[in-house]
Amino acid sequence: MRHLRLPSGGDLPVLGQGTWGMGERGSDRAEETAALRRGLDLGIGLIDTAEMYGSGGAEEVVGEAIDGRRDEVFLVSKVFPHNADRKGAIEACERSLRRLRTDHLDLYLLHWRGGTPLSETLEAFEELRDSGKIGHFGVSNFDPDDMRELWAQKGGSGCAVNQVLYNLTRRGIEFDLLPWSRERELPVMAYSPIEQGRVLGDPVLERVAERHGATPAQIAVAWVLTGEGVCAIPKAATRDHVEQNHAALEIRLSADDLAELDAQFPAPNRATPLEIL
Repeated sequence: MRHLRLPSGGDLPVLGQGTWGMGERGSDRAEETAALRRGLDLGIGLIDTAEMYGSGGAEEVVGEAIDGRRDEVFLVSKVFPHNADRKGAIEACERSLRRLRTDHLDLYLLHWRGGTPLSETLEAFEELRDSGKIGHFGVSNFDPDDMRELWAQKGGSGCAVNQVLYNLTRRGIEFDLLPWSRERELPVMAYSPIEQGRVLGDPVLERVAERHGATPAQIAVAWVLTGEGVCAIPKAATRDHVEQNHAALEIRLSADDLAELDAQFPAPNRATPLEIL
């Protein structure tokens, strides 16, 4: 497993397991749990979840999957914006910890901007960090203006990660947000790296995949992982899916591959609003 260095210290795996959509149907729980455990077997220790996913159900699935294996996991969860005041964020974190069956998170994110002043959320994150309930804090779905506002707050530059939508069809962050982040050595965590499967039928992507003896999904993930300072958290709700994602770590896209993908999925030439799913 390759790693990125967190600005606040410590290492962040470049490939993780997303859990958006898990914990919503009891009939899927056993397979979802098995998929996460298979990821741990393969060394994919980064697991991303949120109190929003399945109304806490995804956190419960993760808690079951990592039971007895907490030391193998870099565990990430997120707080709802409407819970992000000082008291609310602390209480939300404690609920997440109970569902996850652990006493600490490695990274706790504000899921998106809401009406609570950033200063209050930062105070809560600082208290959670001081008490050992979180190791690092970060944000999700923050655009460049949001990040500049965060950096202007007391303690805001302690942010460890910004998690945003990024894939072959959603490259807007390359114009402004990604360069800003790289200047500060702030990792970007890419969610939905295969665009929830919508990109997989593209003929160019299929052609590149065929050259590598890989699937289009693996090429899409490998492309995200070529980005400096970027990690990816594709969802994988089956063991086979997890194994395919893990194999993407070994794919090395050539200059010709990248040029072909750039021609099909052009990089932005102007600033665009941050896209969110």
